[in-house]
Amino acid sequence: MKHGEGEDSLLLDASTMLGAGRDAEEVFTELAVRTGDWGACALAVCLALGVPQTDAEARIREVHPLLEEFAAGEEDFAASLLVCGQVFVVDRVLDDRSERIRDLLWVAAGARWGYPGSLLAWFRGGELTKQLTKLFLFFAKTQFRGRRGSPTDFWAAMVAAGELLAGEDGPDQADVTVGLERCRAQAAALRTGSQMPR
Repeated sequence: MKHGEGEDSLLLDASTMLGAGRDAEEVFTELAVRTGDWGACALAVCLALGVPQTDAEARIREVHPLLEEFAAGEEDFAASLLVCGQVFVVDRVLDDRSERIRDLLWVAAGARWGYPGSLLAWFRGGELTKQLTKLFLFFAKTQFRGRRGSPTDFWAAMVAAGELLAGEDGPDQADVTVGLERCRAQAAALRTGSQMPR
């Protein structure tokens, strides 16, 4: 690390800059340019944001091979990679009900798509509590084609998630009711072996 900066100093600087309203990408870039130790800078930003150390270290390990593709002077590109890789996302603590809905939607995603990496961020983000309804409505439009996935598991998880979402008031309540009815119809069609409604 350049300039003899230690981890505590980096963490303090990252906390100060974030506290002043700068975003994580900008903070990482400035620290990385100054120190040259990208891993330590990414860790400092994560910790300053409130990401638990073990999670932060695991995330940085995952993207480390990609970071090695960049050279000094490309810190802003490395910062963008860290942001796209969800390294700086602070996972929110969900209440029991929201956690159950998230878990059911995760089961549905696995039954439909086989847990593609592109969906992983949808289940980790800090905005997840606001996005559960949108995620449910998106999944409710699913159409199975071919033999990929497990329609039975998918629609069962979707019905359970929809029933939990239907129990709360909100601006999307009418859409949730329509989505839940579609999920129930799809699940019923599978049980009876009839043609699934579109």
